[in-house]
Amino acid sequence: QVQLVESGGGLVQPGGSLRLSCAASGSIFGIVMGWYRQAPGNQRELVAIITSSGSTSHADTVKGRFTISRDNAKNTVYLQMNSLKSEDTAVYYCNAGGIYYSNSPGRYWGQGTQVTVSS
Repeated sequence: QVQLVESGGGLVQPGGSLRLSCAASGSIFGIVMGWYRQAPGNQRELVAIITSSGSTSHADTVKGRFTISRDNAKNTVYLQMNSLKSEDTAVYYCNAGGIYYSNSPGRYWGQGTQVTVSS
């Protein structure tokens, strides 16, 4: 079983930056990883996904501002968030076991970390 724990969320001003981390209890080698987010009243949406070899896909709403990466040796996935906007405010969830080519999430989820962008 894969257990995921997110960290790095917090309160930042518009234009600021945060880096989220997702630590897995076991090896993530060979597993597609992703970041999703959910704001109050909204559906959970894909932010970015990454394959075991490092291929990535980012949602249009965050492209150019957010970057997903992974360190397989540390069993950790990251989401670097720059130029944050108030619209980015949401709970961010780490996901494991998704299908890269269809952007479908896997069955493993972290508990989420809150990101609030406000002045």
